[in-house]
Amino acid sequence: MSKKLLGSVVAAGILVAAAVSALAPATASAVSAPLSNARIAEHFDLAAGRTPENIAMAPNGSAYVTFAAGRQVAEISRRGAVRILATLPEPADDGVHTPVLGFPLTVGITRAQDGTLYFLYATGTADLTGVWRLTPGGQPQRIAALPPNGLPNGLALDPRTGTLYITDSVLGTIWTVPTTGGTPTAWSTASELASTGFLGANGLKIHNKAIWATNLDKGTVLRIPILPGGRAGKVRTEATGLTGIDDFAFTGHGDQLLAALNGPNEVALVQPDGSHSIVLTAADGLSNPTSIALRGDTVYVLSAAYITAQDPNLLIAHLND
Repeated sequence: MSKKLLGSVVAAGILVAAAVSALAPATASAVSAPLSNARIAEHFDLAAGRTPENIAMAPNGSAYVTFAAGRQVAEISRRGAVRILATLPEPADDGVHTPVLGFPLTVGITRAQDGTLYFLYATGTADLTGVWRLTPGGQPQRIAALPPNGLPNGLALDPRTGTLYITDSVLGTIWTVPTTGGTPTAWSTASELASTGFLGANGLKIHNKAIWATNLDKGTVLRIPILPGGRAGKVRTEATGLTGIDDFAFTGHGDQLLAALNGPNEVALVQPDGSHSIVLTAADGLSNPTSIALRGDTVYVLSAAYITAQDPNLLIAHLND
């Protein structure tokens, strides 16, 4: 990664820190122990742009990640081998017009049952910003353009309908795009998705016939029912006070979830009633965590080091019963 780009990433990190500090402090209990045996499984090269942003798991235990600043999609094997699957083209203006952040970045990623990867690329340019697809052994291809003045971020796939859901952190929108590609549809523009000056709608998951999303600026977890015909229902705020919340994952215990709190260097366990406790901190190795995935009782947490500028990594922990 060039010194110019590294400087842009660090500057973006400073913006994140400022946005997070402007929020009210999170109300949380002392560090608790639903997670155990936390360890750093992989360290990534910050200078090479390997700032891991999002993660999708494969049945064989491999993980697919986006390296935001490197404009890359990679596979990490169960043994820790990193293989770059694709590097996306650099925009003609170096991505300086990417909203808010000022550098091009690969963002959300999801995997279909046939191994096809879908992921997001934000550049601030009309020719590259959008939803991309990578078939096994193939080349990356953009299948849907998204507004260049937005920042596509979170991504989830509903395999029943072949629909991709995308959060836009700048435009405060959840878009839908069929896996076959085409013109995106604004599925929800509810006010709860809007930013308050930095980044709004962020992480995204499909769970129990609803879209769940986070809002980084507001520190909230939101639930939007998927109504008959695929329409968006009324937004309900499920949790508040989650300063710097990025992506998240459900634990398999109802609506309980684990959330990455980027600026505070924490992971929170959020209960169905909206209360939460801090279960991982910087002392465990977190360095601006961005996303979380689970495979059985193993928890995977990516840290991008956007603010700390030290040790982007993959942390693994055990989820206790």
